[in-house]
Amino acid sequence: MTVNSASAGIISGAQLNSRPVTRPGEVLEEVPGLIVTQHSGEGKANQFFLRGFNLDHGTDIAIHVDGMPVNMRTHAHGQGYADLNFLIPELVGAVEFHKGPYFVRDGDFASAGSVRIDYLDKLDRNIALTTLGSFGFKRGLSAASVPLGTGNLLVAGEAQTYDGPWVVPDALRKLNGVARYSQGTATDGFAVTGMAYWSKWNATNQIPERAVAEGIIGRYGTLDPTDGGDTGRFSLSGRWSQSGAGGITRASAYVIRYQMNLWNNFTYFLNDPVNGDQFRQRDARVLGGGEISRVFQGDLFGLPMENEIGVQTRTDDIRVGLFNTTARQYRSTVLDDRVLEASAAFYYENRVRWTDWLRTSVGFRADGYYADVRSDTAANSGRARDGIVNPKLGVVFGPWADTEIYLNYGGGFHSNDARGVTATVDPASPLFNISRSPFLVPSTGYEVGIRNRSIAGLETSLALFRLDFASENLFQGDTGTTEPSRPTRRFGIEWSNHYALTPWLRLEGDLTITNARFSDRDPVGQRVPEAPTTIASAGVTFGKGQGWFGSLRFRYFGPRPLIEDNSVRSKPTALLNGRIGYAFDNGVSLALDVLNLTNARADQITYYYESRLPGEAAAVADRHFHPVEPTAVRLTLAGRF
Repeated sequence: MTVNSASAGIISGAQLNSRPVTRPGEVLEEVPGLIVTQHSGEGKANQFFLRGFNLDHGTDIAIHVDGMPVNMRTHAHGQGYADLNFLIPELVGAVEFHKGPYFVRDGDFASAGSVRIDYLDKLDRNIALTTLGSFGFKRGLSAASVPLGTGNLLVAGEAQTYDGPWVVPDALRKLNGVARYSQGTATDGFAVTGMAYWSKWNATNQIPERAVAEGIIGRYGTLDPTDGGDTGRFSLSGRWSQSGAGGITRASAYVIRYQMNLWNNFTYFLNDPVNGDQFRQRDARVLGGGEISRVFQGDLFGLPMENEIGVQTRTDDIRVGLFNTTARQYRSTVLDDRVLEASAAFYYENRVRWTDWLRTSVGFRADGYYADVRSDTAANSGRARDGIVNPKLGVVFGPWADTEIYLNYGGGFHSNDARGVTATVDPASPLFNISRSPFLVPSTGYEVGIRNRSIAGLETSLALFRLDFASENLFQGDTGTTEPSRPTRRFGIEWSNHYALTPWLRLEGDLTITNARFSDRDPVGQRVPEAPTTIASAGVTFGKGQGWFGSLRFRYFGPRPLIEDNSVRSKPTALLNGRIGYAFDNGVSLALDVLNLTNARADQITYYYESRLPGEAAAVADRHFHPVEPTAVRLTLAGRF
């Protein structure tokens, strides 16, 4: 008896894999209103945009894969850093998404929304595929499942290389593997899963417009050819569930070993005119945690009722550092810290069906956080504790004429980098004091929506939403300092349409319009930099079983203010991707993807800040952009047996 919202949903693995995409994380653009982009090398985490948020690498969108968190707190590069490059789309069984902070299972980083990705326990048919494409793209995947004892063993391996159109090739090298043993079903059974992922790459980061206009570099050039990185993620996880007449009990646990090195130079010679501004960010951690929940089936005065309780825990043992470098060679240490960060949460929800046309959910979530920071700058060491309790409320009216109306309210939060919570001095200049950040930053969301299924095959939903964020200080991983931020308010409208016209033809169209403003008054302006006003997408997918299949996807990412007074704006980005293929009756298929079909000269991301090029006498404020790749083709030969 779930009580969701007009902006929640479930996406099948087949839907996810029908999209022609440039990189794995882009499959999540199947979530209406979500933009997944990239401003650096292919091994770095994506950037996300949703509901008027520049979510950076994941600050306010919570992402889970097989019950494990992807977001990294107190991360070297950005709070909530969510690297999805280990995702193997062909193994995805389903994706559950929620928007807004209305759901008791969602905690840290989930104010704008959450995405939970589950892998399959077994494959209908084993898979072997090879993809070759433009700019040195090569990918191989093999996945198989076989009966073993009373369960199933699934094994998959992936390898990929990619250079991209860049003057300095990305030279991406990626290895990925999954092994899972499972018994039973998702409601009565268990699974144990091991995952291993490793990659390294070069990076062409965003570049200043003036460098291209003056002919210093081309559109796909770089001002520091030594930027790049490497990363690895190794995990062991398990889940167990048991159901009966009285309800269902679920439990899960995980342990992850993660490491990352990033070399970036965003400002070139602004801070150090001699050696340049490149820096290395290092993150090495072991994290573990789990969740246990119980849904009790019952009744209230004869009315159907469910009560759900749950507990979640997570502990990160982190070593995190920031170092000045030149051409990846060490010059000096800005900070080199050790952090132990732990959290626990308890949630409860009561769900009642009062009549055939009225359902409610009332609950709350309580989170507690603890951090112990041991900094190489003694004044920045310390311990911190914080907690937050958030109510959650949902009401569903209907269905009337295949129409339901939803009301949702809830509180949420994101945690700040623990180093910013305990720091008192600038690690680069210890004589200067800095303000401490709050540990947990609250948000409040409201939504009213409607979903209609009165036309056979068509599901259309409309949602009006508002989300308020409290005043906050944000830790800047690129500099090791805190910067004050202001309270914000976002309100907007989402319209989503999915139409299964026939069993072999599906149409989609989504539109999100958001107004994002700072909610206090300041002469610098009220606009929230990088907040998108308009996001739109449309698609057509055809094919079922044997024969021809294909897809055409359009994605529009509107212009955004780059500074508070709206005097500098980004350009819009409109992209069209296509796929055409044929599935033979022997299980072999051939598919051709054409990415950026119209060869649009658009930007993946645009920023506005000061930088200094070689030979410039002073800093210059400029747009810095990362271009969309030109038209590329990829041919995939796959066998399913």
